[in-house]
This record gives sequence, structure tokens and C-alpha cells, in this order.
Amino acid sequence: MIYGMCLAFKKLGHEVTLIALDDYRASQPENYDFEIVFLKGMCQRVLTNALPFSPQLWKWLKINQSKFDMVISSETFSFHSLFAALLCPNKTIIWQELTAHQNKLHKIPSKIWHNIIARFLMKNVKCVVARSTKAKKFIAQYMPLVSDKIIDHGIDIDKFKFSASKEKQIISSSQLIHRKNVDGIIHKYAKFHKIPGYENFKLIIAGRGEQESQLKDLAKGLNLDGFVEFVGFLPQIELNRYIRTSMAFLVNTRKDLNMVSIPEAIVSGTPILTNLQPASADFVIKYKLGIAKQEWDENDIKEIVDNNTEYVKNCVEYRYKLSSEYAAQDFINIYNNEQR
Repeated sequence: MIYGMCLAFKKLGHEVTLIALDDYRASQPENYDFEIVFLKGMCQRVLTNALPFSPQLWKWLKINQSKFDMVISSETFSFHSLFAALLCPNKTIIWQELTAHQNKLHKIPSKIWHNIIARFLMKNVKCVVARSTKAKKFIAQYMPLVSDKIIDHGIDIDKFKFSASKEKQIISSSQLIHRKNVDGIIHKYAKFHKIPGYENFKLIIAGRGEQESQLKDLAKGLNLDGFVEFVGFLPQIELNRYIRTSMAFLVNTRKDLNMVSIPEAIVSGTPILTNLQPASADFVIKYKLGIAKQEWDENDIKEIVDNNTEYVKNCVEYRYKLSSEYAAQDFINIYNNEQR
């Protein structure tokens, strides 16, 4: 997704440099669409992926920061954001995804960082841009300049066809594991299936995981043979075909905050039915791209099916706002203190 965002800036006519840890360098030489600088990470066993650290970044930024108009760094709780905040604060925008303190070591490192380092050493950055309303509320407790504009992960919408023509089906696409709560989706669908006039709607379940056989047994036990179809893990093109021809994309996750499958479904012209766990539930509600409520049920499935034309129309109209180019332009506008 970060690579796609860089491509979007390039499409808008800007020169881009991406800084990445050497761990992510391809094993075989590759030709990239823009400059990528790989720096060696340190203390990886201690910090793992929670707080990547490359002391080389300090020197690189110190030497090269004058070449750039804007520096976008991911997360306040990171050394690379701290380095940018200290060396070129007026050029730095921090893109905030975390919506709460990280649980590692009883949240102590995160709380110390946000209350001391972020509050006093990072306060002079150009601004912080949140990726969701939840992230904005969290980081606004510690950083003084938080943009009102929310910028989520952009999508290369050219890779996703959309369709207003739907089949009598709804879809869930995820790993088939406990966290995704797919069994809850099957139970909700079973009640929808019993509503007179809706018996012929199918439930498509895409993905694989340790609960696959258990979920198949559940569907069989609920007498849903022929109405719940497990299609396994699919290539993106084939998955997009299932999603864009479905009347709703179902989400019932127990923990996930950031789910790229939600905007991918919207750009495919398919309304969302989700609980409030994903951070993107806010814009689903705001722009009427489906239904988001903590305990959705069979009546909510029926509502989306009955009013599918209107929900699909909203998704198609909102489609471009989820593109990487739209997100990149938002960053530029924020940097230039412009609004749209």
C-alpha cells in the first residue's frame, strides 16, 4: 500500500523517495518506479516490527532533507518519525494509524513515548494526519496539530472493476480463523435465509484458515447445503468478480481495526455490512456506503438487499475518493493549507 501511495504521488507529477529497512529488500534485483533507499535496521529482535529502528536514517535525513518539500512518516510511535520531527519538523507530516496504546510490555513503552517524547519532542511537526476517526481521537491527546482531514490507505482503483449489476448473493472474504468471526456471519445469514422471499440468496465465503472444516460443518448443520459456497483463497481478479457481483460485503471481526477489504469492496461497487470494530466503519456510516452497527443482524442484510440500488450508487460515487491519487492530493493540500 505504501508503494502504491508513492506511485500516486508520482502520477500527480511529484518526485518520490521511499525509505525502507533492508529487511524488505527483494532477494533478487528489481527495477522500481521511483527511488527506494534501503537502510540497515538495528535491535530487530528486541524491537521487532513494533518500533523499527535504523540509526542510518538520522544521518541520511540530516544530509538529504533539504532536497525534499514534504516528509511523510508513518506513526507517531516510531524512531523514524522522531528523527524527522527533530531534523525537519516544518516539512514533516505524521500519518497515524494506531488507535490505542500498543499492548507490548503492558503498554508502558507506548505510554512513555506518547506522554513524554511525542508531547515534548515531536510537537512542532507540520501536522499529524489520522487514517481514521478513532486514530484522530487517540493521537489528539498527545499531539497539538492534528488535521481535521482523515486520509485512509489509498487503493489502486484501476485494479478493481465495479458493477451495479448484482446477483442474488452476499459475500464474506477473510481468513477463516476465530478473530474474523465467520461463524457469526453464517448464523446471521441462516436467519436471513429463513425470511420468506429471501431463501434463494447465497452466501459466498472466500478464504482459507484453520476453521474451514468447522465452518463447513456449521453450514451443513444449519441445513444450508447449496446456499453457502466456500470458494477458498482466490486470485485478486477472480475475488473481485465475486465481490462486485454481490449485494453486500459482510464483516463481523472481533479485533481487526484496519481492513483493506472494506475499501476494496466499496470501489467494486459493493455495500458494506460491518460491526463497529473496523476503523473504517465511521465513513461507511457517514457516506451511506452500507450499514455499520455493533450487532447487525438478518434485518440489516435485508435492508441492504432491499435498497441495494441506492447503496451501490453511493459506493460508485465515492469510489474515486478511496484512490491513492485522491489520498496523495489530500496530503499535498494539507501541506499547502488547502481544503477540498
